[in-house]
Amino acid sequence: MTLALENDWIWDSWYAHDGTRWHAWFLKAPKSLANPDLRHWFVSQGHAVSDDLVTWEHLGTCHAPAPAPAWDDFTTWTGSVVQDDAGLWHLFYTGSSRAEEGKYQRIGHATSTDMHNWQRVGDGLCLDLDGPNAHHYETTFRKGFWHDRAMRDPWVMRDPDGDGWLMFFTARASGPEEANACGAIGLATSPDLRTWALQPPVFVGGYGQIEVPQVFGQDGHWYCLFCTGAEHFSRAQAAAIPGGPVTGSHYLIGESPRGPWHIAPGRFLDGALPGHRYAGRILNTKAGLVLMGFRDNGPDDRFAGYIFDPQPVAVGDDGLLALTPQSAEGE
Repeated sequence: MTLALENDWIWDSWYAHDGTRWHAWFLKAPKSLANPDLRHWFVSQGHAVSDDLVTWEHLGTCHAPAPAPAWDDFTTWTGSVVQDDAGLWHLFYTGSSRAEEGKYQRIGHATSTDMHNWQRVGDGLCLDLDGPNAHHYETTFRKGFWHDRAMRDPWVMRDPDGDGWLMFFTARASGPEEANACGAIGLATSPDLRTWALQPPVFVGGYGQIEVPQVFGQDGHWYCLFCTGAEHFSRAQAAAIPGGPVTGSHYLIGESPRGPWHIAPGRFLDGALPGHRYAGRILNTKAGLVLMGFRDNGPDDRFAGYIFDPQPVAVGDDGLLALTPQSAEGE
């Protein structure tokens, strides 16, 4: 089985375990749009639960754009969910406004006691590209150079080296002249999940965009999973990748969540041309690590829009990740 909806496309997803079962949140949009490229602008967030990451119960829409005018009245895109020490659940998500035609992305914050009904903290806005470290980032929309002012896909985790929290996000660095060399993993820090301070990016380069970052530790190594498209490889990275650019999910290897990070050598962890699975997430289950992600191009080269069943991931003696050979579900 897959996580699929009859009337909606599904794409980016994120997960949490409540101690009993898995929760998945995902972006969704109605198939009645006909053109799947329009899904990004008619988006809401769905919620489903599962005992095994294979059989899912869809609970419906759990979060959506705010009434206008608001900083997030156009889109509520990809995020992550964490639980604080008091048991409250926190959703961090990407938002954009109609007034800015969705070109400027910012990070929002909402909380819930049941993991489904989310209430914005204040107006929801918790982080923008401003403050003393903003100069490290591409802070304005540069028409003709890139398609947006990127600040999205927040991944929030406890700081393993302190009492606070870390937020990683997709961004772009200021400075590189090649548009496809500006991709960055941004960082912000917080003592309490409510007050955030923008920090310099922890990684820059290789791609024009480094989407949906997920930072995690495993077997003494630190990884930052990400996804990107074949068209977003820098010239240097396109020449370095065995077999040439692909679309899919790969990863950085680091000494700690703050880095230093480098792109894992060799072929992409999970890439294809045209794209097959995208926006991967690695989950730590009782059976080991597994990769989740959505089906991009289907057999007819049209957008498919559903979540694959989990695929096992192995950690080699050299610390490199690899998918366990098997036929990907949905073939």
